[in-house]
Amino acid sequence: MAKPGSRPSSPVKKDLKNVTFNVGDNAVYPGHGVGKIVAIETKEIMGAKCDFYICQIQETGMRVMIPKNNVASVGLRPIISKEEADKVINILKITDVKIDNQTWNRRYREYMEKIKTGSVYEIAEVLRDLFLLKVDKELSFGERKMLDTARGLLLKELELAVKKEDLAKEEEVKAIFNL
Repeated sequence: MAKPGSRPSSPVKKDLKNVTFNVGDNAVYPGHGVGKIVAIETKEIMGAKCDFYICQIQETGMRVMIPKNNVASVGLRPIISKEEADKVINILKITDVKIDNQTWNRRYREYMEKIKTGSVYEIAEVLRDLFLLKVDKELSFGERKMLDTARGLLLKELELAVKKEDLAKEEEVKAIFNL
């Protein structure tokens, strides 16, 4: 069993080189959240033909073109499995975490790096840590915004991996997501 504070291996670390998506598939684009593959297009760039996934981010409606051969480098990945969602929920439930007493801007930079990885486990840690910190003291504007960002990124993916009703059953998780 993993000790508190340790994290399972991230879905981002899986081999994404062989991951393929079809139109209609849900995918996670790091830092932006869950999107849907709305098209697969071929474009000619500098005389070479390249295939692109067109991913529309659900939260913002933004469309992103991702070269098929760059999926691994940008971190585009499938939605987590039910088992991975359970691990994320367990990370959120851990309350005996020591949060560094560093300045808010240093903490902000550290948390932003975790969010940019696209790892649901790292995003869950950021959400949990900020939620616990909020109980003890007032969060800075940037930290409040980051808390909302992490909450949004995680909630959309968890809702696709497990039923919303199942999430609402977990008291600790219910409080974090305001369910």
